[in-house]
This record gives sequence, structure tokens and C-alpha cells, in this order.
Amino acid sequence: MDAKWVGSVVSINCGLTLGVYQGAVSSVDHTSQTISLKQPYHNGVRCPVAEVTFSAMDIKELKFLDIQNTTNKPSSVPGAATEASHVTSGRHNQSSRVTQTQVPTSSSHSNTAPITILRRAPVGSSNSRGGTQATQKKTNVKNGGGGGFMRQRDDECFGDGTDEDLDTDFDFEGNLALFDKAAVFSQIDGTNSHTNRSQQHSRQDEQKPRTYRHDENILQGKPIAYRQISVPQHGGKEYCTDSGLVVPSIPYELHKRLLAAAERQGLSLERRLEMIGICSCQMALTLLGGPNRLTPKNVHQRPTVVILCGPHIQGAQGISCARHLANHEVEVILFLPNFLKMQESVTSEVNLFSRTSGKQVASVKDLPASPVDLLINCLDCHVNRLLKEQSWYQTAADWANSNKAPVLSIDPAVSEQCQSIEAKWTLSLGLPLPLADTESRVYLCDIGIPKMVFPGNRNQLPFTFWM
Repeated sequence: MDAKWVGSVVSINCGLTLGVYQGAVSSVDHTSQTISLKQPYHNGVRCPVAEVTFSAMDIKELKFLDIQNTTNKPSSVPGAATEASHVTSGRHNQSSRVTQTQVPTSSSHSNTAPITILRRAPVGSSNSRGGTQATQKKTNVKNGGGGGFMRQRDDECFGDGTDEDLDTDFDFEGNLALFDKAAVFSQIDGTNSHTNRSQQHSRQDEQKPRTYRHDENILQGKPIAYRQISVPQHGGKEYCTDSGLVVPSIPYELHKRLLAAAERQGLSLERRLEMIGICSCQMALTLLGGPNRLTPKNVHQRPTVVILCGPHIQGAQGISCARHLANHEVEVILFLPNFLKMQESVTSEVNLFSRTSGKQVASVKDLPASPVDLLINCLDCHVNRLLKEQSWYQTAADWANSNKAPVLSIDPAVSEQCQSIEAKWTLSLGLPLPLADTESRVYLCDIGIPKMVFPGNRNQLPFTFWM
């Protein structure tokens, strides 16, 4: 290239690696075969440096966009532009039609022509702007050659034409300030002020029916009464359920009168024992893990339950629970010493338990030494307080405390002193008794007493379910 082209605006394609540069020619060195551009643009973006120098080995294509030499401009512009479009490395031989936008440069020379930035040609034009080398290579692979509709479509999608406005940041705050939110809402609502719009929304809300959440009651009922149980004799303590209902305790004398009245109405002792056995069995199965523990695939890890019983009604209740647990294929060990005198209900329950797969032992030595899954305590009696002083009772209590198994106590006796066996769960019958202050969690067992049996409380049903 001759030095007479200094000042002309050119476009240099250096391939995929270096990209396309545009700028005014500042110098041409024939010895080193280099050309320099001042105020260059790289792929349509202004370069941070004032001048860039290119070697002839890196130039793939050179195009003259604007000729600065005024002496030869009238006669040489057409030929030079045509010739420049063919001065390539043999890869591109097709002339391109461009749309030019002139951007003033910061050059100090008054006769320097503005820099020309390439734009994408109109879609309907016959010739589109020459694409990048990667685009042409992709088009050649698909269509077997350059040009065609595929090349034009790829150039429209993946062309590298840019705008000079990208150099300036977009003013988001200023653009947001142009949006009048109040005016838009006024147009939507058909009003001219926020007050009218608020009044209109309030009137619409009053006309709409109220919506309820999934946990709200849509029926307008009576005020909630948390004290629904009244007793003629209060035991001195009150309990509270998870839902907030207050359950009063009753003394043992009122408890006996309640059971006697139920027996006169047809709720016999055998029925009560069966109901207590079923409820206590269901609670024990829940504490053991329920269906997750008792599955056909878990035969080798059956839970083991030890039930300590005495020769009284509370012992018969524990034996009934043991029978139902054995029916659910739980490893049951029943501790019941060989007493000379036992109540008839105890003997009847023992005969039924002997028909199951459960194991019955009479000595503490026959109880397992390793911890078991659950221990059910039915040693205490409401009537005979001297049982705690007997040797068999103390030996069984010591074994239970040393076994470290969780304890479920069924119908424990009222005692002002601490319990011999500390229980984690306590199951009371009907209404709770004023038990000693312990960390035991109290549950209520429904033993099937009709509500008309409760004296002085014929219109209300006590909350007696433990689940």
C-alpha cells in the first residue's frame, strides 16, 4: 500500500482470532510490511488505545471505506473501492454492499474524514454485508458454497454490527422517573385522585364475600368453652389437653362411685378390662413405632415388652394388655409372682394369656438382663398400700429402675410420695386422679362409660380419649 492512502478509512479483517478493525490509516511501513490505524474500532467497539499496528501476515481482508486523498478522490474512489473489495487472501471474492453511518472523530486535522461503522444491509437487498469467517464456514458446510438464503439468515442472526450508543450507560433512574404511576392508576380506575381510588376499592371489598383460610371455621358458632367438664368433687389438680380443654382431676372415692355406677348400668368389670387392654395395647404399639416396627420384613427385630403385674384389678388390666400385645406378635414377658390368693379377674386373664405366645415368669431372675423396648408397670394398687413393703415388689421395682427402659404406667395409685418406678407415660381411666408431681405425660383412656352415668353432668360428655 502506498503512503498516499494515509488518512483513508479502512476495514481490516484479521480472521476469527483477532477480529475486524476499522479506523483511519495513520502510517504505512513498506520495510516491515505493517499498517497502522488511529482511533481504531474493534468489532464495532472503540479500542482503548489511540493507535493499532497490523502486520501483513495477519491481514485476511482489507477494504477502503472512505478515501481521504483529495487529489485522486474523484477518479480513484470507484476503482479503489472495487479493487479493495478484491484484495483478500483468496478466501472472499464477493463484493459487499454496506450502509454507512458517520461518527465524528476526535482527530485534530480538519480534513480527516469521519469514521464509518458498518451496518447490516436491508433484508430485501440483493447483496448482504459480508459475514464473519465462522458464519461463512458454517454456511459453506451446509449449502456447499458461499452466499444464498442460509448465509443471509445467519448474518441477520449472528452479525456483529453494533451501535456507538453502547459506550454510554443506560440511565435507569431517569427512565423510571418518566413513569407517572399515579396517572396510570388514575386512567385504569377512571378517577383523578388517589382518594377516590381508595374509596372505590374499599366499596368493592365490602361487596365481595369474605374468604377463609383452610384452617378457619366458616360457620359462626358459639364462643369456645375450654371448661366443658364439671365434677361434684375436685381432686385439687387440673390438666390441659393439646387443644386447650381443661380436664379436672377427681379423688379416688369419686372414681370408685363412677365405676360402680357404670357397672349398675351394664358396664361390667369384664367389659372394662377388655376396653382397657385394647386401649393400652394401642398406645403401647404407638410408642413402639407402630406399623413401621411391626412389618413382615422386620421379623428378626420384634420389640420386647415386659409387663409387671400384681394380684389385683390393676394387675388384671396389665395382663389383658399383655394378651393383646402378644396377638400382635410382640415379644411379651409377663411378670406375675405365684401368689396363694388372687382375685378371680386375675385368674381369668391369666388363663386367656396362657393361650398366646407370650411368656410368663414368676421370678425377677427370669427377666432379661439387657434393656427391653418398653416396660409396663401394673404393680401398684389403690386399696392395699402395703404391697410396696413386700420383697417381691421391691425386687421388681429395683429391676425396672436398673433396666433403663421407658416405662408406661397404667392406672397408677395416688401417692403423695415419689413413685417406686418412675414412669415416662401415665394412662388414666376416664378422668385423671391427682397424681404426684412428676415429669410423666398423662393420657386418658376411654373405657366406654356413657355420659348419662356422670353425676351432675348429664348434658356434657367428658373428654376421655387418650388419642
